[in-house]
Amino acid sequence: MSEKRELPVLGADAADLESDCSKCFGLCCVALPFEASSDFAVGKAAGTPCTNLRDDFRCGIHHRLRERGFSGCTVFDCFGAGQKVSQVTFGGRHWRESPGVARRMFEVFPAMRQLHELLRYLAEALAWPQARAIRGELRRAYDDLDGLTRGSAEEITGADVAVIRQQVNGLLLRTSELVRADIPGRKKNHRGADLIGARMHGARLRGASLRGAYLIGADLSGADLRSADVIGADFRDTDVCGADLTDCLFLTQAQLNAAKGDAATRIPSALVRPGHWSLSGVG
Repeated sequence: MSEKRELPVLGADAADLESDCSKCFGLCCVALPFEASSDFAVGKAAGTPCTNLRDDFRCGIHHRLRERGFSGCTVFDCFGAGQKVSQVTFGGRHWRESPGVARRMFEVFPAMRQLHELLRYLAEALAWPQARAIRGELRRAYDDLDGLTRGSAEEITGADVAVIRQQVNGLLLRTSELVRADIPGRKKNHRGADLIGARMHGARLRGASLRGAYLIGADLSGADLRSADVIGADFRDTDVCGADLTDCLFLTQAQLNAAKGDAATRIPSALVRPGHWSLSGVG
């Protein structure tokens, strides 16, 4: 496993955008629903604690999630929303204290998770030198959004997340275009494309747009994905063995965790090589 490095964040604490389960009250294990499937061995309703959640708010099978049939948990990332809701919004009060606290926490958490995801993308956008022309707009958007996440439960649940996401996405798209403009040649556009199971071994996708693309089960082994925009792309079971993901735009740890890579897969320095990836690899 490679050494974990902090995401370069201009003027912000990177730790705020990384999940810290030790400061969270197991919100993802309670507030969110999931159905029995290949990702979850059993299903549960929203607001119902997972059977694996312990009294200390820790997962009882954290190191055996995949082998116990809970691979879906390993590809979820709250981007620090859990500890923000637990420690800031509710000041350390947890959902086991009273039904009223529980209901409000479970309403706030999904909204906070979306807001923190946007903060994470804005933080990365601020770190790209090519985005200096719009850095002021990015900075204002980040500060406004960060301020909202530190507001009251009512302010957070009352926010129109869809509108905020649309506004932020416009800035992220402009950032992507500025960064990818530095890549010579014509860039491929697979935005929102259905590439499920596609055979793209060794594909030249440097600077390509894969925004929102469905890459489930696709073969991208040995592909060149340097500086490709992969925001929202579905990497479940995508073969990235030997692929070069260096400097991918908006690639998250959850996307890496969902993919299948090996020791030869090149990843951004801010992310960690998943422990379940193969240790073999060429070159």
